[in-house]
Amino acid sequence: MRGRRQPLDRNSGGRGRAFARGQVARAWCKAVAQTLMRVLAALATLLLIVGFATGASAHAALVSVEPASGSILKTAPKAVELRFNEAVTPGAILLIDGAGRARDDASVSASGETISVALPPDLPQGTAVVSYRVISQDGHPVSGSVVFSIGTPTATKPPTSTDSGLNALIWLARVGLYLGLFVGVGGVFFARWIAWSMIGMTVPRVALAIGIPSATASLGALGLDLLGLPPAALSTAAPWKVAFATSAGPALLVAIGAMLLALMALRSAWYARALASIALVGVGLSLAMTGHAATAPPEALTRPAIFLHGLGVSIWIGALAPLIALVSKPTIATLPVVNRFSRIAALAVGVLALTGLALAIVQLEKPAALVETRYGLILSTKLALVTGLLALAALNRFRLTPALARGEKGTPALKRSILLEGAIALAILAVVAGWRFTPPPRTIVPETPLVVHIHTDKAMFQVLVSPGKAGVDDFVLQLMTGEAAPLAAKEVTLTLSLPERGIEPMERDASLGPDGYWHVRKVELPFAGRWHVRIGALVTDFEKITLEDELEVTP
Repeated sequence: MRGRRQPLDRNSGGRGRAFARGQVARAWCKAVAQTLMRVLAALATLLLIVGFATGASAHAALVSVEPASGSILKTAPKAVELRFNEAVTPGAILLIDGAGRARDDASVSASGETISVALPPDLPQGTAVVSYRVISQDGHPVSGSVVFSIGTPTATKPPTSTDSGLNALIWLARVGLYLGLFVGVGGVFFARWIAWSMIGMTVPRVALAIGIPSATASLGALGLDLLGLPPAALSTAAPWKVAFATSAGPALLVAIGAMLLALMALRSAWYARALASIALVGVGLSLAMTGHAATAPPEALTRPAIFLHGLGVSIWIGALAPLIALVSKPTIATLPVVNRFSRIAALAVGVLALTGLALAIVQLEKPAALVETRYGLILSTKLALVTGLLALAALNRFRLTPALARGEKGTPALKRSILLEGAIALAILAVVAGWRFTPPPRTIVPETPLVVHIHTDKAMFQVLVSPGKAGVDDFVLQLMTGEAAPLAAKEVTLTLSLPERGIEPMERDASLGPDGYWHVRKVELPFAGRWHVRIGALVTDFEKITLEDELEVTP
């Protein structure tokens, strides 16, 4: 006996088809995520190998100068030698003699970490200045001045910096570059691989149109900064040539190539998705090729970390503008797109958190640097903004998106939340662009205290002066016998004078510290120069040992 045919439930069939489409979308999203993970893992492995193969490089710091800055010499030195903590390339070296004239007859040579400036033999008496600007291996300039006097000091001063306008140009160009890479390339990747739609591409197009000329401007401004040239010199070959010779030159070319590929991926062609993927990889590669973070040792960790960090930022920030456009005019396809992005964004946030933590540990070295250094303050500001961004992302994922799925009126709230995410993301890009002008704490070379060793047959006094520069200094006095045994004393006095500047002897009492040394803290040394040091140690009520020497204090 035949059973009765049941009537077709059209609503049930529609729900079944929707469920099937959802299953397919989820499976596709999972497959894309797995494919991306494999590609990223392979690229990270490649960068790991590159990191092992290249020598460690960093932001250069001056380690020593010969003759010492602030020294007073009887005769002119044949050369000034600058030694850095890594190999550097000379950018611009300027010599101003004791008469205040800029000289062009000083020759410059470089050998690894050392820059040697051969001085002309006819330097006049007075204070001379050697102003230097060298290029560190991360592509950033390091500048400063060395001051020394031949005979009587004069009023010669180091050249004043006029980089404020150029620094503003460098910062603006860096922000524009970030917009092109993260908003532009990231937006195109979102459209091709997550949204499957070209809705909301106006902002990524504009970002790419800003990013490409910004990358070009960054290259030219870098050359000007490295050579200390005015903006008018952009019409010459010198700044472009020196910029291409640094690690930043090829990195900016890769960034420009990535943005051009993203523009091509906006066209409806069979290869559009492939171009979007290559462009996204180009973002990570351009960031991993240069900069403070990428070149920090161990490069086997930092280069892959910055590569993955850049990809995570692009995927997250690039999606915001297209999502706003999709949510503004919701269709039946809006919710699946939001769900797909929500799953992929969770992976991107995890990558950002892990790589960001690793890079922060390498760059800061100690937690106190978060508040004690300019680099740390920028990072602290970024972390505060990122915390707000994460809070909004969590609100979108766990409250507003489910409300949209249930058919509730959550679209305006979701749009406002994404708009606020975009505003915070732009603020983060503006903040981190300031890192261009701030070396990370790991590159700050601790100042070596000045050491004076006074030795007679009866006693040896060792004096440590920190930081050994004009200003406020701390003195540590170690007293020993002539046989280098500890010398006990009842009281110790330190007397300092600088006759050439009219500073009469000033006496300070030392206090015995728990380390067994005598300390004199916060001594005001208002001028650089050769200070006369006299140390008196009262050994017994009837015996006092007094030793004297000179101390070279730098500016």
